[in-house]
Amino acid sequence: MKHFKLPDLGEGLQEAEIVEWHIKAGDSVHADQLVVSVETAKALVDIPAPQDGVVAKLFGREGDILHVGEPLLAYEGEDSDAGTVVGRLEGGGDARADVFFVGAAPSTREHLAPRATPAVRQLAQRLGVELAGLQGSGADGLVTRADVEAAAQSARDRFGGERLRGVRRSMAINMARSHAEVVPVTIYGDADLHRWALARDPLIRLGKAIAAACEAEPILNSWFDGRVLSIRRHDKLDLGIAVDTPDGLFVPVLRDVGGRSAEDLRAGMARLRADVQARSIPPQEMMGATLTLSNFGTLFGRYANPVVVPPQVAIIGAGGIRDEVVAWEGKPAVHPILPLSLTFDHRAVTGGEAARFLKALVVALEQP
Repeated sequence: MKHFKLPDLGEGLQEAEIVEWHIKAGDSVHADQLVVSVETAKALVDIPAPQDGVVAKLFGREGDILHVGEPLLAYEGEDSDAGTVVGRLEGGGDARADVFFVGAAPSTREHLAPRATPAVRQLAQRLGVELAGLQGSGADGLVTRADVEAAAQSARDRFGGERLRGVRRSMAINMARSHAEVVPVTIYGDADLHRWALARDPLIRLGKAIAAACEAEPILNSWFDGRVLSIRRHDKLDLGIAVDTPDGLFVPVLRDVGGRSAEDLRAGMARLRADVQARSIPPQEMMGATLTLSNFGTLFGRYANPVVVPPQVAIIGAGGIRDEVVAWEGKPAVHPILPLSLTFDHRAVTGGEAARFLKALVVALEQP
């Protein structure tokens, strides 16, 4: 059989959940015909057939999660990769490697550890299943994908509750990754908006002010790779803007914020929000943010400790604007005040750089 594998869905998208099959085994399909809809951490994606042919087998049921490079379907006929097992291998390696033993020295592993393919081993690691506790149902005790999935399902059944999927699952993974990798520090400040003609719709003004702050302290507009201790600075600000939805948190990216007019940015943000609400936003519009803004104040709240998601090194939180009594020109006055929170990765950014960035942000926001 000739396998069609889950294609690369874009930067950072290494897995997808099967939402709906549009074909079945035995169907004749033609090139570019829609065969399956999948959900990634970013959006719903329709995948077309790569060529004409007769479908011999579908890999995975609705609700199953597949990784990039794993088979989606097989065509009838012979091919050089017939029988290949494809999966993500930790640290690289040949996906067609022979079955091997896990967790024991060569002289004793036949007696102490189950047998599993690299793809099944990786699946077990991802699902938190201990291979040593499984009795394989395959030939000669081979642990199969079904064995691992059944063990994971059994653990979920014991715990109860609802399995996280799609965007919420991605959020859980990203937050755990951030907690494991980032060294977060948060500082706070306030912007006095009394010079604004209208102080109640600050999103675009915030974006332009963040771009100005990036000019003052460019290191906050960077990506950092902690494995090789390398930092990559960006010439333009591609601002991720957190959007709350019933399905979870989406972060579409507003491109080149510093180089576009306020009107253009406002129209672009409106399009992104509409696409997010309709779940029709292209995956590429959710990738490549160089810095993120969480405008949670539109819902509720004043200050926060927003979470930096690698490889970014900073995130800005904007709280709700409040009328407050301030000292102005020696007298009490009531001004609209915007509370701000800046969390930065202290591995890559110093406290001085973060403070100067936040000061530049406040100065830019306080202009008429």
